[in-house]
Amino acid sequence: MTIVQLEYVIAVDRHRSFARAAKSCFVTQPTLSMQVKKLEEELNVILFDRSKKPVMTTDIGRKIIAQAKIGLRSLKKIEDVINDEKDEIKGELRLGVIPTLSPYLLPLFITDFIQKYPQVNLVIEELISEHIIKKLNDDELDLGILVTPLNEKNLIETPLFYESFVVYMSTNHPLTKKVKVAFDDLNINEMWLLKEGHCFRNQAINICADQLLAESKNQLKFESGSLETLKRIVENQYGFTFLPELAMMTMEEIKKKYIRQFKTPEPVREVSLVVHRSFLKERLINLLKDEILDHIPVHLREKGERKLVEWV
Repeated sequence: MTIVQLEYVIAVDRHRSFARAAKSCFVTQPTLSMQVKKLEEELNVILFDRSKKPVMTTDIGRKIIAQAKIGLRSLKKIEDVINDEKDEIKGELRLGVIPTLSPYLLPLFITDFIQKYPQVNLVIEELISEHIIKKLNDDELDLGILVTPLNEKNLIETPLFYESFVVYMSTNHPLTKKVKVAFDDLNINEMWLLKEGHCFRNQAINICADQLLAESKNQLKFESGSLETLKRIVENQYGFTFLPELAMMTMEEIKKKYIRQFKTPEPVREVSLVVHRSFLKERLINLLKDEILDHIPVHLREKGERKLVEWV
């Protein structure tokens, strides 16, 4: 039994395909298939039902692969120990960030981080929360930055900051006469939403939870995967959407006429750094966390008198 063989069977289990597993491991399919077969012969078990499409992991296969993941994590921990002993800051750090955070948070710290730690390869994926959670559990990411609480028993959440919501409202909307708006002022049927799967959509709906989601009176119904698209619609059509506070930091001054803040208590979302319970690369993760905290506005670190909005 070799480390490479264990990596191959984990890849087949993850991708449900020998071809895709081979591609992810940067080897040919015959090479991967041969090594998996050798392992099965050595263990005298069948790990995969190859007659099924997609390939299905057998019951005994699932148990063996679960142990293989634990073993590989332990072996990879040796690299962390060696780097710490040598006082070397290097390696690959795989980060997942949700789309309503990445365009506003990443530019604040990313350049300084990679300049400060030139031997760290930072690989970033923009993914919805559900996909980040899955990749953390499958050891395809080292950490995620997303909205919490998640209530996932296999994950550890470390709150980073609390970000207020603001209303981005058409200038011909009657509520623009107000300096600040209350939850009860808003008509949910006038709100432009992100499409299903985005936690920010759920948070936006939860802010207006006291209103029933009745059939929209708008002739046009549009749900986007991008907050920037929703902003353009608000500017050129009617209604409103919600934006996270960080989105205002680099906003052109002329665009701020669309912004209205909430009356106290302002709704906020908790943004956390999330890792698997058996996470690796603790030093690199802590350095990234410190870099983020050094670059965000100080007032975001405390929730204060604001109202936490959950996304589930």
